[in-house]
Formats: sequence, C-alpha cells, structure tokens
Amino acid sequence: MSEQKLSDNERLKRESNFLRGTIETDLSDQITGGFTADNFQLIRFHGMYQQDDRDIRAERAKQKLEPLHNVMLRARMPGGVITPTQWLAIDKFAEAHTLYGSIRLTTRQTFQFHGVLKPNIKLMHQTLNQIGIDSIATAGDVNRNVLCTTNPVESELHQEAYEWAKKISEHLLPKTRAYAEIWLDGEKLETTDEEPILGSTYLPRKFKTTVVIPPQNDVDVHANDLNFVAIAEEGKLVGFNVLVGGGLAMTHGDKSTYPRRADDFGFVPLEKTLDVAAAVVTTQRDWGNRSNRKNAKTKYTLDRVGSDVFKAEVEKRAGIAFAPSRPYEFTDRGDRIGWVEGIDGKHHLALFIENGRLLDYPGKPLKTGVAEIAKIHQGDFRMTANQNLIVAGVPTAEKARIEKIARDHGLIDDGVSEQRKNSMACVSLPTCPLAMAEAERFLPSFVTDVEQILEKHGLPKDDNIILRITGCPNGCGRAMLAEIGLVGKAPGRYNFHLGGNRNGTRVPKMYRENITVDQILEDIDQLVARWANEREDGEGFGDFTIRAGIIAPVEVSKRDFYA
Repeated sequence: MSEQKLSDNERLKRESNFLRGTIETDLSDQITGGFTADNFQLIRFHGMYQQDDRDIRAERAKQKLEPLHNVMLRARMPGGVITPTQWLAIDKFAEAHTLYGSIRLTTRQTFQFHGVLKPNIKLMHQTLNQIGIDSIATAGDVNRNVLCTTNPVESELHQEAYEWAKKISEHLLPKTRAYAEIWLDGEKLETTDEEPILGSTYLPRKFKTTVVIPPQNDVDVHANDLNFVAIAEEGKLVGFNVLVGGGLAMTHGDKSTYPRRADDFGFVPLEKTLDVAAAVVTTQRDWGNRSNRKNAKTKYTLDRVGSDVFKAEVEKRAGIAFAPSRPYEFTDRGDRIGWVEGIDGKHHLALFIENGRLLDYPGKPLKTGVAEIAKIHQGDFRMTANQNLIVAGVPTAEKARIEKIARDHGLIDDGVSEQRKNSMACVSLPTCPLAMAEAERFLPSFVTDVEQILEKHGLPKDDNIILRITGCPNGCGRAMLAEIGLVGKAPGRYNFHLGGNRNGTRVPKMYRENITVDQILEDIDQLVARWANEREDGEGFGDFTIRAGIIAPVEVSKRDFYA
C-alpha cells in the first residue's frame, strides 16, 4: 500500500489544518454561491454537502448564471432523539431560511435541511448550537451519526442502549476546534490539534456505527461498518455482540466493489464498549486503502487482510478477547406504525412519513402538524432509520388530543398500505449530484403500481414486499438489503435486484440490468403471481425467490454477488 499513490483526498485532509482549509475565505466570497477547490470536500466534515437544483441547471446556464449552489446539512442526533423545543426551532429555520421549506427525515436517523444558501449557512449552525445540536462529522471520512434501534416499548433497555449510542458518538468525534471556530465564531487559538482516534488525516473513507436492540433490525446492521448488538439479561443491558464490516455502496461496472454483510466478532461486556469502538476505528484508520477510495471502506479491508487478522488486531488494541457471541435473533425491521404502549405505561405514536419528507402539501399540512404536536407534547420525538417519526412518552390523558392533531393534518392515514409503509427511497433528484435516476419523487407512484399487482394476485392486505429505491449505487436508500431493490442506472432505468429477506440479513442479487420501469413492473407482476400461487405458509417474497430458484442467494458477497 505504501508504494501506491495516495488519493487526492489524502492530500486535501493533510493540508487542511485539521479541517479548516480556507472555508472562512469562501464564506465571505460573494461572487459565487458555492465553495471552491478543497473546501467543496472539506465542508462535508462539518456536516454539509454542496448541491444545486438540477431541474433548473440547464436554464440557468442559458442565462449565463452559475448553478443555484446551496448546501444540504445533516444534523448529528445519536439515536434520533429530539425534544419538542428543538423541533420547533428547526421547523422555524426550515420555513424561513431554506429553498424548499421542508425537513427531511433520513435513513441515518436524523434530519436534513435542503437548500440553504451561503448567506444563511453560519446562521444555520448557530441556530442549531443554541438548541444543543450540531452537524460535526455527519459526513466526510469520519464516524458518522450513530444509529440506535428506536424501541419505545422496552423503555428502560432503550434508554441504556441510547446512552451508549451517545457515548460512542462523542468518543469517536473529531477533536479539532475547526467547527467552533468557523461556524460559532469560537476564539481562534494557536493550537496543536490532535486526533488520537481519527488521526491527522482522518479515516480512509466514511464510517458508520449502530447500536441495535434485537429482535428489531430497524437500523439494518449489515449496512454499517460497526454494530453493537445489545444483549440483555432480565431486561438489563449486559454487553454487546460486535459486528464489523457491513456496507452497501458499490460502483456500476466495477466488480472490485460490492455490498457486504458484517462479520460477527463476538461478545464484549459493557465496560469494554468504547475501547472496542476505538480499536475497530483505529485499525481501519491504519489498514484501510488510502489509494483507491472505491475500495477504502472497512468491508474491503476485512476482505483484503482477512476477518480473523482484523479481529485479532482489534483484540490487541482494545486489550480484550472476544467471547463467543450471545444468542439473538432479528425478526423484523419495520416501524410499528400507530400507537403502542411501553412497559412504563406511556404511549408512543409512530407516524408514517413517506420518504421522510415533512412539508405542507395541499390538504396534508404534515410539517405544520408536527409543529402543532411539538407545542403541546411533553415527551420527546424519535426519528427512525426508516424515515418515520415517533411521538414518544405520551401520557394516557394526552393520547386523544395528539391523535386529533395528527389526523387533522394528514399525519395519520388509516388507508396507508403495509406495502407503502415498507417501501423507502433516497433523496436523489433534483438535489443529489450523484443521482442517475429518480428515487424519492418516483417512489409514491411506483408503490401504487406494486399495490395494484399485489391486489391483482389476491395477496392479503397485511402482506408486503420490502421495497427500496436508490438513485445511484451509493446505498443511501439501503436497496441492497431489500427483497426488491432498484438501483438507478440512467433516467427511467434501474438495475433490478432480488433475494433479500424480511429481517435484513441477506444481500439481494442482480436479476436484470438497466431496464425500464415498465419492464420492472412486468417482471414483478410475473414474480408475484408465482409467489401467490407457490409460496409456503408465511414465506416472504425474498425467501420465495431463493427457494424457487428464481435467483441464487448471496452467501459471500465478494464471491456470489457477481457470479
């Protein structure tokens, strides 16, 4: 590795003065609405991506105008918990200072602002800081927002797991003062910034971590570099099974890239959690590929050096020996939409938010509805990794009042099908610069088509297929853990993947490449007809496609995915 030329991102990080670069100079440049040179990449470490509205890009070019540059900000919210007071503040900012006026709940269990123009960027960070939120390390080559299973029922266990998600997030954060200096007008000191965990050039590539509470796999552990599977005894957390090396991103046409399941390293007691987290991160920091960013994620490091070798190094650095994994099982990964009662007697209302997009639509003022709930709610909100929102900790006396607000604003719709609840898409067009095909804007109508196919073949109303769509192969919509996964290839064309399972433990395999929506629906129609007629009792669609020999299972990603 040392003989290979490093990627230019390594130079960029090395010369950035611990992520400062010349971002402040760019902020004061009124000639362009964007960030230039290295700063275009560096702002990602501060939680932002530069984007533009691709729907109007060509028209602006005709007018001799640069693209309508703006930023998308992703907040750092470990475990997705947010207070009503915080919610009202982000709602107000989105309404007043973004191009689209929306709040988007993401698969990373947090919220995003889309369409923030350069003059409002510092105000955005300072507004968040005033309510105890930041966007440090939610993008870039660092450990990103730590997910935690949203479990409103077993409240005590969830609280313990959530606290560990926060501790892990804080432990792995960058230590540089750059964020405070640039965005919060922090005092600028002659400093010797040190990054004892992340290193002076940070990680080779992005790194994702979760805390998951079986039997729910709502965080999709196999999409992440590092996962802590909560093991409880008599309702109390005693430690974690540690899963390493999951990831879904790939590159079209490059067979050196592939989705991969995480490997189970074993069990560790609670007191060793942070040591193990740091050991996995530092091993990937030192051993990851810094020459080819397409092969820089942890999953490729494990396959290159061997999982056993990587595990032994983690044990050495953490000063532990993994014990055999404790038994656990994943049975589901969807959110339980509607009311559930927790063991503490409090009630929790999970609201289905299609695509996670909170906006006031004609006849469905969703964003206003959540704000109205926030004005009276005394508990908290929990954003889920499935792009939904839970109103948590509602006393019995407040249930009716909150439900009425939700229904009046279209946040509860009894007619939403199980299929729609179990379908998901990334943002894609018009704002994502990587998008090759539609995803968020395409999903609603496509789900309607799939619903009609299920009804046509007599499937029960409570049956569904885990369906996910991404506009490119980078994995944000987690299509590579779906029973049907569509991956954008070109406008109106997708790669069609089959064979994932309901609990998210199997990667699907490409069934047909670069086909139109009409071709996909024709295939789904034929496949669902067979599923309806040939399925075994309770057999999910993905499991059926494997058993019936329609698609081969992906047992080992590198070997089987392209076979």
